[in-house]
Amino acid sequence: MPAAVLYVINSANEVTMNRDTQRAKAEAFRAMHDRSRILVLPNAWDAMSARVIEEAGARAIATTSAGVAFSVGYPDGEAMPRDEMIAAIARIARVVTIPVTADIESGFAHDARDLAETVRRVIDAGAVGINLEDQVHDGTHSLYDLDVAVDRVRAARAAADSAGVPLVINARTDVYLLGVGDPASRFEHAIRRANAYRKAGADCLFLPAVVRRADIERIVPALDGPFNLLAFPGIPKIDELERLGVARLSLGT
Repeated sequence: MPAAVLYVINSANEVTMNRDTQRAKAEAFRAMHDRSRILVLPNAWDAMSARVIEEAGARAIATTSAGVAFSVGYPDGEAMPRDEMIAAIARIARVVTIPVTADIESGFAHDARDLAETVRRVIDAGAVGINLEDQVHDGTHSLYDLDVAVDRVRAARAAADSAGVPLVINARTDVYLLGVGDPASRFEHAIRRANAYRKAGADCLFLPAVVRRADIERIVPALDGPFNLLAFPGIPKIDELERLGVARLSLGT
């Protein structure tokens, strides 16, 4: 059984992890991105799967937006209510002792102020990291304009700083996932976005749908921060990804 973690009830009757415990977990989670050893992140969708993952020896746990949504009867893509997403994160964080990072998609918010509120509530739920996408969830399969997306990363960082938790922000660009623009321009487009997010306060940079070794070799040195890959069929094996300099691998849905 995992050791007990101290939680308190806040004024909104939400369960909140002790801030000292949370800060320590956030720092430990950030240290896992130093690229000395690849961080392999299994993804949980409820409290039971999180417990199984922890007891199997994982160093940290990530939630899966799709898995969480599917488990309560919604499709992926911010279709589930924000309150239900946050409640699921709280249940997961409450039953494990290792760091939990939450996939909050694009923050369940179209403006920076509402995004900051999502981040504050996710921190209150016990998460010490987030995935934040630059995709607009309105059915258009488009990305936020770069300046807007950068402002959203800044808003997430400011909200975490205000809460007193060194939240690990994994900024995700969906240039490759959505096939944005001409294939010949995607590398430059994705790198420009990812590095701008890093400058705005992101800790790790997530480019899902990158699969080929040649692309990975090109991307790793071009990024200004740790590189997160998604476990798509056909990607190199974990030990090879580590040799290539990939910092983090997410299992995903």
